[in-house]
Amino acid sequence: MSTTSQKHRDFVAEPMGDKPVTALSGIGDTLGRKLEEQGFDKASVVLGQFLLLRKDTEMFTDWLKDASGANSRQAGSCAQCLKEWCDAFL
Repeated sequence: MSTTSQKHRDFVAEPMGDKPVTALSGIGDTLGRKLEEQGFDKASVVLGQFLLLRKDTEMFTDWLKDASGANSRQAGSCAQCLKEWCDAFL
C-alpha cells in the first residue's frame, strides 16, 4: 500500500468547500498557477474536470499533465486524492 502525504489526508478528510487548487495533493504553487491561468482556480473546478472524465484516473492524469505540465507522480497523486474524496463525499 502506498503512503499518502499529510496534504492528501487533510484534503480527503473534509468537504471541499472553497479550497484553492493548491490544496490538492500533487499541486504546488507552480502547477497551481498554470491551472489558474486556464480557469482552474479552485479544487472544485478541478473536481469538475475529474467528474467530466467519468472519474477515470488515467484520462485525468493525462489531462493534468497536458494542462499543467505535471509529472506522472504529481498527476497520479492528484487523481488519487480526488478519487478518495469522491468515494468519501459523493
